[in-house]
Amino acid sequence: MAGTLLGWVLMHESSYFDFNDAADRVPGTTEDVEGLRHALIDRLESVLLFLFPQGRIRGGKFYVGDIDGSPGKSLVVEMEGPRRGLWFDFATDMGGDVFDAWGLSRNLSVKTDFTRILEEVRQWCGVAPPIGKSIKREVRQQPVDELGPYTATWDYKQADGTLIARVYRYDPEPGRKEFRPWDVRARMWRAPDPRPLYNQPAMASARQVVLVEGEKCAQALIELGVVATTAMNGARAPIDKTDWSPLRGKDVVIWPDRDLPGWDYAESAAKACVAAGSRSVAIVVPPESKPEKWDAADAVAEGFDCKAFISAGERITVKASTSALPIYTMGEIMDDDTPVPPDLVSNRIVMHGCVTVFGGAPKVGKSDFLLAWLAHMAAGVAFLDMVPARPLKVVYIQAEVRYPYLKERMHNIVLPKEALALARRNLMVTPQLQLVLNDEGLEQLIQSISAHFAGEPPDIIAIDPIRNVFDGGGVGGENDNDAMMFFLTRRVAKLHLAVNPDAGVILVHHTKKITKRQFEEDPFQAFAGASSLRSYYSSSLMLHRPDESTTVRQLIFELRNGPGLPIRYVDKIDNQWEIVNASERLVLKEYGQRLDAERLRKLDVILQILLDEGFKGNCYTANQFAEAFEGKAGLGGERTIRERLSALATQGYIKYFRNAQDFGLPSIGRSKFGYLCVEGMVVNLPQGEPDSDTGEVPTVSLRVLPTHYKCPLSGAAMPVENPEVWVYPENSNDPQESE
Repeated sequence: MAGTLLGWVLMHESSYFDFNDAADRVPGTTEDVEGLRHALIDRLESVLLFLFPQGRIRGGKFYVGDIDGSPGKSLVVEMEGPRRGLWFDFATDMGGDVFDAWGLSRNLSVKTDFTRILEEVRQWCGVAPPIGKSIKREVRQQPVDELGPYTATWDYKQADGTLIARVYRYDPEPGRKEFRPWDVRARMWRAPDPRPLYNQPAMASARQVVLVEGEKCAQALIELGVVATTAMNGARAPIDKTDWSPLRGKDVVIWPDRDLPGWDYAESAAKACVAAGSRSVAIVVPPESKPEKWDAADAVAEGFDCKAFISAGERITVKASTSALPIYTMGEIMDDDTPVPPDLVSNRIVMHGCVTVFGGAPKVGKSDFLLAWLAHMAAGVAFLDMVPARPLKVVYIQAEVRYPYLKERMHNIVLPKEALALARRNLMVTPQLQLVLNDEGLEQLIQSISAHFAGEPPDIIAIDPIRNVFDGGGVGGENDNDAMMFFLTRRVAKLHLAVNPDAGVILVHHTKKITKRQFEEDPFQAFAGASSLRSYYSSSLMLHRPDESTTVRQLIFELRNGPGLPIRYVDKIDNQWEIVNASERLVLKEYGQRLDAERLRKLDVILQILLDEGFKGNCYTANQFAEAFEGKAGLGGERTIRERLSALATQGYIKYFRNAQDFGLPSIGRSKFGYLCVEGMVVNLPQGEPDSDTGEVPTVSLRVLPTHYKCPLSGAAMPVENPEVWVYPENSNDPQESE
C-alpha cells in the first residue's frame, strides 16, 4: 500500500491546496500559514489522534477507516519523509494535505472555510493571531438551495465529543430564516435518524438541563453558564424521531417561547422526557409582561435574570412518579387481588396487549387457515379447540389475496346462521393492501382503522403477511434480526398503541428452510429473523405439513405464559378445518378406508400406540414392545404389558405379520408369532436420498396386513386366510360385530 500511496502523491501533487493563494485571501501572511502548517507537521501524531481517535500508527503510517474517523485501514497518512502529512483514502479516491484532513474531518472546506480552519488550528497549537491583523470571521460564499451564505452553524455531538451533525442557518431575506442540517456520517443534507439533542457533552455530567427552542436560545444560555439543550428544529422537531435518552435521570426544565407553538412543543417534549426516564420534568411559564414570541435568547440579550427564572419562575411540574419505571415489591404483587384479564383466545394463545405469531412454509395454507380462524373469533365460536372469550372485533390487514379471491374464500367459510351474523359485523378485512408500514403508511392505516371502528377499537389486529408490509428502517430485510426488531418496536408497536394497546396482535410470517433434524429440535427457529421475533412474541403457532403426499397438517404451539399444548393434526374437510387423526387421514387417502381409531383408543391405549408407532416407521414384537414401553403411558411393567398384549391378541384386536423383509425389518428370530399389527396399520419407510436443501428423507407408506393370528382356543399361531378382511372372534365384544 505504501508504494500505491507514493504513486498517488506524485500524480496528484500539483492539485494540493495553494497556500500562497490562501495567504492573499485570509488574515495573516504566507509565513503565518506556513508556520501553522509546520506546527501541524511537527505534531502530526498528536494531530491525527486528536482528529481520528480510532486511528492507529503502524509501520511509519497512520491508518483510519475514513475521513469521519471510523475504525479501519482505508485512509492512510504518510508519517515519514518529505511527504509527511499527505493522505489518501483508497475507498473514496480522496486525498490531500494535513489542512485538508483537518477541514474535511470537521466538515469544512479549505477553499471556502479556510479562515475558520486557521482559527481552529491556531487555538489547538496555542498560537496567537498575527500582530496588527484582526481576524474577521467570513461567511460561507457557496449558496445552498439558493438561500445565500450561511449566517451561523451549530454542532451536534455525542457525549464523547464525536460530531453527529451540523446545522446551518440562512437568512435569505429580512424576517425569514431557514435551517439546513448536515448528517456527518451519511455526508448528506438531512437530519440524522434518530435526531440528536444539542450540547450532549455538557449534559452528560449535569444534574439539571434546560430544554429550549432552537440552537440560538440554547447557545445563549450556555454562554451564561447554564447547561441547555434543544431538539433539532426547535418547536417543529418531530418528537418521535428525536433521541431523548440523554435526558434519562436528569432534572429537566423546559423553557418554551411565548407563543402557542412554543407551549405545544413544551407539552410534547415533557411527555417525551417522561418516557425517556427523566428524574423530574417542569415547564416554566414565560412572564405575561413579555411580548409575543419572547424566548431565552431575547431574555439573555435584555439582561433578564435567566438563572433566577429557571430556578424559581412560575412552572407546571410533571410528577416524578409518572416518569419512574414500575417496580413492585413481592408483597404488593401478592396483595393485588384484581383479576387477570381473560384470554382473548383460550389457553393463552391470544392475550390482551400481547403479540402472537402464526407461521408456516409457503403454500401450506396459512391465509386460508387464518381467515377461517378470525371469522370464528369474530363470531365467538370455537375453532379447532381454540375458544374466544366472546365475539371479538377483528381487523384483518392482509396484503396477499386480491378482492375477487378474498370474496371466494369468504363464501366458503362455514358458520351457524347466528354466528355468521356476528362475524359479518365484527370482522373487517383489507383486500391486498399495497403499502409499507413506514411513517406514512402507518399514519394512513391508523386513520383508516380508527374511522371504521369509531368509538369501539378492535380486539384483534392481524397482519398477513408481515414480509409484504415490512419496513426495517433501512437496516435490512425480514431475515435480519436488527431490521426485524426495528419493525416490531418502531412499526408494529406504534400501530398497536395507536389503535388499541389492549388488543391482541397476530403477525403472519413465513419460515425459512432448515434441516429436518433442526425442525424437530426447534420448529420455531425456522422463522425468518427468529432471534428478535422470539424475544418479542408471547405465543406462536406454526402450520406444518410433514408429508407432502397427504393434506394433513400439524398445528404446533409455543406458549410463553401458558401450559404446553400438544401438537394437533388438522385438515380441511368439506370447507371446514377439523382436528383429525394423522394415521386415519392417511389410510383414508391411500386406500379409501375409514378406520374407527376412536374405537381403538377406547379399547386399549396399546392399540393406538401400535398404530402411531407404525406411522412413524416403528414395528415391534411382543417382547420388544414390552421392553420399549415399560413404565410409559401408564402401561406398567414388562410382565403387565405382555399380559395385556396376549389378551388383545386373544380378542383379535392384535394380529401378527412375518413378512418382515417387505418392510426392511430384521427377521423375527425366536419370536413365536411375529411383529404386532392392528387394523388399518400403515408403516412409513424412508426411500431415496435426502433432499439437498432441507435434509428431509422422502418416505413411502406401506399398508400392514396380518399373516397370522392367535387362536383364542389353543393359543397357537394360525395363518390368516384373507388378510384384507380383519376377522374378530365372536366373543370379542367388538362394537361393529355387535351391531
